[in-house]
Amino acid sequence: MPDGGPPLYAVSDLHGHHTRVRAALTEAGLTDGDGRWTGGEAVLWVLGDLMDRGPDGVGVLDLVRALERQAADHGGAVHALLGNHDVLALAVHRFGPAPVASAAGRPNSFTLAWLVNGGHAEDQARLTVEHVDWLSGLPVLGRERGWLLAHSDTTSYLDYGRTVEEVNDAVAEVVAGDDLEQWWELFRRLTSRHDYLGPDGPRAAAHLLGTLGAERLVHGHSILATLTGTPSEEVTGPLRYADGLVLAIDGGMYDGGPCLLTRLDRLPRP
Repeated sequence: MPDGGPPLYAVSDLHGHHTRVRAALTEAGLTDGDGRWTGGEAVLWVLGDLMDRGPDGVGVLDLVRALERQAADHGGAVHALLGNHDVLALAVHRFGPAPVASAAGRPNSFTLAWLVNGGHAEDQARLTVEHVDWLSGLPVLGRERGWLLAHSDTTSYLDYGRTVEEVNDAVAEVVAGDDLEQWWELFRRLTSRHDYLGPDGPRAAAHLLGTLGAERLVHGHSILATLTGTPSEEVTGPLRYADGLVLAIDGGMYDGGPCLLTRLDRLPRP
């Protein structure tokens, strides 16, 4: 195995595209035609944004939750991270249209933000206590074999701590609480993006990685069309940038792009 461990995969921004995600997992040999885990000891990270925009967000939740259990039974692992759309879905469930001041000072609400960002009423109606509890327990960062795994291409994670554990614990405290302003600030920070582009991008990435104890970063959130200028339907693979320190894997399924289920352990180190 290229890095001395079992196969290591990442995928991001599933956005309710249940059928397409299942097809990608089956093609990679991680599941069978019925969507059951066949990946053995492989490790899969799902980098957030399971819901919104696509047709079956709850179906995606159920798929990932089931694979999490099945992979563990076979010596593998499936881990999921909390993305900004997952925070948004939870906040709509908890706070609904309660008014909150936006960064621009104008009244806003999670319900309004959710509708603007492709929220589906069917997903909210189908959320159970089990779904909410599972989503609420997800971390925002992971670290494995030198990789830092995150949803967003932002350095704002460092606003919550200086280690992966500190960041996850601080976010978990927000999600466990009922402070509307703290929830809104969490959503705002996870929605920020593009911190690793441009001439200062490598320095920003190196600072994040050095602080959190990793060698390279893989993220979703910003579709490759916005990072490269290539239309989503012409995207063929992930993007490595910021002097090789950062890997972007959101192909933009909701925008007509591919599901970029990416094998990380085969990629050369920067």
